[in-house]
Amino acid sequence: MCEVVQLKVTPDDTAQAMKSGDVPVLATARLLSLIDEAACGVVNPLLNAGQTTVGMRVQIDHLAPVNVGSTVRCDCTLERVEGRRLTFTATVTDGSGLVAAGKVTRVIVDVDRFMEKAR
Repeated sequence: MCEVVQLKVTPDDTAQAMKSGDVPVLATARLLSLIDEAACGVVNPLLNAGQTTVGMRVQIDHLAPVNVGSTVRCDCTLERVEGRRLTFTATVTDGSGLVAAGKVTRVIVDVDRFMEKAR
């Protein structure tokens, strides 16, 4: 199962805007958000009412800077299901090639029970 999402990088998506760096290129935090969006897109249609997934682990290599105005594409595939734990592989590319690659683990939770535990 695979999901593809795209993003045209805007000034709001940059490291400068997200206060995670001094350069006006796609922020790693925004890159991760794009990967999470794709991962959710893979599994959300399969979840029962009252369920969602939450992030647990991220292993991403951010390999190339991307300028404002460029478009990136995230391909995210559900690779493994171990009970409630879901492992995805993701690649992010632009017109010049690979921007990032890695793995994301998300866990299926019951929304109500999860929110009861929130601090």
